[in-house]
Amino acid sequence: MGLKDMDLAGLSTARACYRLALMLTVLTVLFLVLAIGAVGLIGAGGEADRPYLAVLAVGVVGAVLSRLRAPGMALTLAAMALVQVGVPVVAFLLGDTDGLSRGQLLDVVALTAMYVVLFGAAAWLFRRAAELA
Repeated sequence: MGLKDMDLAGLSTARACYRLALMLTVLTVLFLVLAIGAVGLIGAGGEADRPYLAVLAVGVVGAVLSRLRAPGMALTLAAMALVQVGVPVVAFLLGDTDGLSRGQLLDVVALTAMYVVLFGAAAWLFRRAAELA
């Protein structure tokens, strides 16, 4: 019995999957904006966190280009997860993380992983919605 054959907590309709994916996406984006603005993901906020706006830009452009259709949104959320991974890597390569302690670097890695999982889950839900439609 594969994952496709299972009824995952009521996610057997395209509409339910799409709604959950959209809700997860909006909440994750809001959480990202709050984290960037309030506490900062890399350091105490400021310039090092500005590249995270690229994640939001990818989301907006992808949503417009896909017209919020499930297959395109699945690709958009996957791209957002990739950009989310790229931001701290670029910050590290540019030296924006030089003033951070080892614990703070681990926080950046953990937060990045959390956002990647959330964006990835939303991408999976959009893909499931597309398959069920």
